Amino acid sequence: MQVNVSSPNSFTRELKIKVPWDELQDDFNKAAKSFSKRIKMPGFRPGKVPVKKLMSMYLSDIEAHFIDSHLNDYYLKALQQENIVPVNRATVDDIDFGYEKPLSFITKAEVEPEIKLPKLRKRSFKIEKNIYEPDEEDMNAAMDELRKSKMEVQTVEDGAKTGDFVIADFQKLDESGLPIIGEKLDQRFLKIGEDPFTGENESKVLGAKREDAIRVQLPTDQSGNTAPYELKVLNVERQVLPEVDLEFAKSIDPDCESLEAFTENIRKKIEENYERRSNEELERTLSDALIEKVNTDYPPSMVDSYLDHMVTELKGEANRELDEEKVRDVYRPIAERNLQWFLIRKALIQDQEFEVTKEELDKNLDEAIERNPDHKKELQQYYKKPSNRQRIEDDLMEKKILDYLKEFAKIKEVQVATKTLRERASEENT
Repeated sequence: MQVNVSSPNSFTRELKIKVPWDELQDDFNKAAKSFSKRIKMPGFRPGKVPVKKLMSMYLSDIEAHFIDSHLNDYYLKALQQENIVPVNRATVDDIDFGYEKPLSFITKAEVEPEIKLPKLRKRSFKIEKNIYEPDEEDMNAAMDELRKSKMEVQTVEDGAKTGDFVIADFQKLDESGLPIIGEKLDQRFLKIGEDPFTGENESKVLGAKREDAIRVQLPTDQSGNTAPYELKVLNVERQVLPEVDLEFAKSIDPDCESLEAFTENIRKKIEENYERRSNEELERTLSDALIEKVNTDYPPSMVDSYLDHMVTELKGEANRELDEEKVRDVYRPIAERNLQWFLIRKALIQDQEFEVTKEELDKNLDEAIERNPDHKKELQQYYKKPSNRQRIEDDLMEKKILDYLKEFAKIKEVQVATKTLRERASEENT
């Protein structure tokens, strides 16, 4: 077999393949025998038609059958011969074959490009690391979340107030005030003081009690159009948050000895969370900096494959139809970035001969058990599952790579008040 390989770009391989007849003959004869079993000819059992008669009547069909059944075999042999691993299905062109003649064809497929890593020196990367400074609002928000986890819901008998929840049936009315058949929503929750129950609607539901009937105007579309509804109140509920005292603290952490110690522990966890966020951002910035230096090409088919997987996942999560093209447009930059990092990461592992040893995996398990001694058996079972162990190995490998890159980075620490994060989040939501 003769194989001529060319590279139109860094991720495409074109193979011009030519197989001489003496290498094809056995496979052709097998294809002819297979084809003969399909033929019904008077005087002959299936598969027993003489070869000469078969060839004289069906040669072109046998040649086509041979191509269909064996072309891929020769393509795979050519890949193996040239040590090429494609990442997509190849295109096939210019097939040329005839009985007792060589077979020739051209294939084109994408491969992972060879990554040329830059020579790294001290301060190859100049990056910033955000150091977050939590404030009392962070503390209050964390404490409110804990209070909500221990919240009690009480039925209100003396009339609803702002912030209470009203459970009601919503019946849409026509212009004359009569119910519209089929336009009823059963057992819906509304919170007094939140859209659309603000302003005039809020004043109408304040003081509401069970079995009250209240008429309100509710929006029917985003243009501001409204329609009359009658609310039949089924119940009024009030969420009561516990006081922050030692009893509350012990309901969250039975081992805490004082309210002060509990509060300090919450503050410490907030700081740890922001530190984790800071480190994750630094690692992302560091990998982005290397991506920019390498600026590698990538096979479009790998991006498409990533997006196919993303669409499938989102469909499963949403359990409904998605605008697939919109999803692909939104996630394409993420797919391209992640693919570039995947290729560079793989090249770094090979270049530096990084590996994660069994001892490192076992140590990781021991540390996890030390942090969560009450879940020792569950953790041991988790680490036994090959897919989980592979995920942990990947995380440890990522840490090795990023620790290596940090050796070549000049990192400037920048103090950031967490108030700034809240303001940014608020702007993004408006």
